[in-house]
Amino acid sequence: MPITKGYQQLVAEAMAEVKTYSVSEVQARLSDANVQVVDIRDIRELNDGTVLGAFHAPRGMLEFWVDPASPYHKPIFADEGKEFILFCGAGWRSALAAKALQDMGMTNVAHIDGGWAEWVKQGAPTETLEQQKARRKPKA
Repeated sequence: MPITKGYQQLVAEAMAEVKTYSVSEVQARLSDANVQVVDIRDIRELNDGTVLGAFHAPRGMLEFWVDPASPYHKPIFADEGKEFILFCGAGWRSALAAKALQDMGMTNVAHIDGGWAEWVKQGAPTETLEQQKARRKPKA
């Protein structure tokens, strides 16, 4: 059976419905306590690093981690005072993911245009996984 709607159409429809930020717009808000950048890339994609301060929520688990009724719920997503800004490799998966979260009722979600590739291209701040772990480690 042939598909009736391809990925390009799905992404275009999602882009028309979700809030999209440029790299510079997100970069200017990195220190805002009310913003949480969320890396939805696959774990294998994280070897190159991530956005400074990002929380990793793999795309395949995102809806389960967001839903308080799910046994996989992550409390970070229950903070309605935060805006969750998603990113992936190129901005396609994050657009689809932001749309899915909007469909779940979230109004505090957006994504980064161009994703990780654009973030790196523009020289925005990144950190390695080791740096991220050290930053998150509780101070003794």
